[in-house]
Amino acid sequence: MSQNTSLPSRSSRRTPAPKAPKKKSGGGFRWGRFIFIVLSLVIVLLAGYAAFLYFGSYKPNLAKIAKQEEDGKPVVSIPKEERAQVKPISLVLLGLDTRSETGSMNTDVMMVATFNPLTKTATVVSIPRDSDLNVDGYKRHKANGYYAAFYMYGKNTEKLEKEKLSAYAKDETKLLLSRFFDIPVDYTAVIDFQGFVDVVDALGGITVNVDQNMRYVDSVDKTDINLTKGEQKLDGEQALGFVRYRQSNTNKGFKPTAQSSDFQRNERQNQVLGAIADRMKSLGGLTKADDLLDAVGNNLRTDIPAAQIENIIATYFGISRSNIRFIPLTGTWRSPYVYLDESRLAEAKRALMEELDQGGRAGFAKASESPGKAEE
Repeated sequence: MSQNTSLPSRSSRRTPAPKAPKKKSGGGFRWGRFIFIVLSLVIVLLAGYAAFLYFGSYKPNLAKIAKQEEDGKPVVSIPKEERAQVKPISLVLLGLDTRSETGSMNTDVMMVATFNPLTKTATVVSIPRDSDLNVDGYKRHKANGYYAAFYMYGKNTEKLEKEKLSAYAKDETKLLLSRFFDIPVDYTAVIDFQGFVDVVDALGGITVNVDQNMRYVDSVDKTDINLTKGEQKLDGEQALGFVRYRQSNTNKGFKPTAQSSDFQRNERQNQVLGAIADRMKSLGGLTKADDLLDAVGNNLRTDIPAAQIENIIATYFGISRSNIRFIPLTGTWRSPYVYLDESRLAEAKRALMEELDQGGRAGFAKASESPGKAEE
């Protein structure tokens, strides 16, 4: 891509939908499609925490999600030059599909976000779950399989356990994506999809415009999506169904509804994220602070020290959806991988670095050492 190609505006609400590549449909859902919105919640939640700092319940919940130790010592402060108020930061957002029905550890779609304290803006790049990342020194996996590969390597080869094991998997995933995007990545945040349901319920529901009738039933995971077209208020489970819906099923005693493309789901995810952001800034959201903090504390884990989380809060509280630029990577499906569009990837790299450059973090070079930790 030429260097004079303009980046997408943060204020743009919609991205023209390219023609979807043909792909064999498998029944039910692709969980990676709705994880996008779950991961996006991390940005909104961290930014919105400031509104609740005056409530006594925030301290224990903050302790749950924050990194407590560094090299065996408590993390009590952040050097001035490293604080989010003065230094642009970058964050890997991971959504774990931890359903008991599958035993999966896949991070179905990963996202990388960069934040700039001078402009109070963010850029978020989402990676399709089946992407072929093709990073030198790493065994080939689909994008969503690297975390599990690092986890098993840490368990079987490094003999790590519990918190050290999960920290190892997060650190290696962070390093992988740092090399892939050619940027320094500071932190990792991991959230389970149940966090999405809990947050929406804690906010008392959200109002969205359902773009089509949706009907789907799955007796295995107790899914029952039954939505009609039009503007309406949804609770957590209904909102999850709204962003999850892929296609209807037959032989269930109801008339099947039309299927949904990946691009339609992306539009819904953006709509829901905006609705959550607006709801959190409303009086209705503030009065539900305790429930909201519990939802966050029970479903979000990060390697960000508590002091830095408070710095992030102080810097980005009130961030508008128009100041968050979303860039979903696109590509071509050739089983079993999605081969990413090079021009779109180059655009995403430039956009991520743009946020960091404004704070003097340009010139990042990838580490030459190759871990190869995903090869086992």
